[in-house]
Amino acid sequence: MFASKPIQIFGGGLAGLTLGIALRQRNVPVTIHEAGQYPRHRVCGEFISGRGHATLARLGLRQLIDEMGSANALTTAFFTSTKSSTPRPLPTPALCLSRFTLDAALANKFKEVGGELITGKRASLETIGEGIVRATGRRAQVEPDGPRWFGLKIHARNVALVADLEMHVSAQGYVGICKLNAGEVNICGLFRKPAGENSDAATARELLRGQPGSPLRERLAGAEFDEASFCAIAGLSLRPQQAAARAEICVGDAITMIPPVTGNGMSMAFESAELAIAPLTEWSRGEISWSAARERIAHDCDAVFARRLAWAKWLQRLVLTPALQNPLVTLAAHSDWFWRMAFERTR
Repeated sequence: MFASKPIQIFGGGLAGLTLGIALRQRNVPVTIHEAGQYPRHRVCGEFISGRGHATLARLGLRQLIDEMGSANALTTAFFTSTKSSTPRPLPTPALCLSRFTLDAALANKFKEVGGELITGKRASLETIGEGIVRATGRRAQVEPDGPRWFGLKIHARNVALVADLEMHVSAQGYVGICKLNAGEVNICGLFRKPAGENSDAATARELLRGQPGSPLRERLAGAEFDEASFCAIAGLSLRPQQAAARAEICVGDAITMIPPVTGNGMSMAFESAELAIAPLTEWSRGEISWSAARERIAHDCDAVFARRLAWAKWLQRLVLTPALQNPLVTLAAHSDWFWRMAFERTR
């Protein structure tokens, strides 16, 4: 009997760790290379909604997340600088958990099942070939002569939410707030900066607080910020990408980044990892070629995510058009059909 061929995963975020755990549970030798350390904070909405719940259950990770102290989000509300909606029930509850806690728990689980985890060293990705999976997250891209997108995140206490998930939109972008456990909230925003414009860190952080007089500013007036949790990421591309266009096997945001307004990024990380398990296991056992595994994973990811990405692209454009923000908040508040359709089509 031939020994299973080893797999290396570059990137130890949600997708990489999830894939690594599942492959180890199938006795595939796996090494994960992660440039950072655990625990660490990452720019993320920090909630899981949609099909990600079923994926976590199938992979046996739902219990782990519950043990880490996840909170259930049941309601959502929308705000502009002048208009707000009443809280609405989410079609399905969302699981809320800090990435600081979740990533570390998944890393420990990966090591427990016999995986090799190499941290604190950035590996070269110039010659990715057989046996190597890219899970390195978002690829930095800047639109020529266009706005540059960047994300910010910080945790805080003493924030009284009117809904478990709040979305605050403005001309600069949007900020999402979700409850975590133990009285903490996650504040995460996506903003655009015109080409050629520079801003310092203090100005960027002020965006998370909202404009003076806005519901967001009022919400965070008495907030106690956890400065150690502040993090940022720039060079974000919101253009949907196809897995089939990649010359390598990718999972998670290494394939494509769904616009954060949907709140489906964490779910897609888990889902793409699940889609890669069977083909990679078969390759490791010598049952299929690496090319066949790549084509199958790419085909399945594109088939599952294509509609979501298409709907998310247009929803993102609508939300970021200042003239449409007030009408959209009104529509989300009063049209059950629009609210459910937007939620379901992006998940």
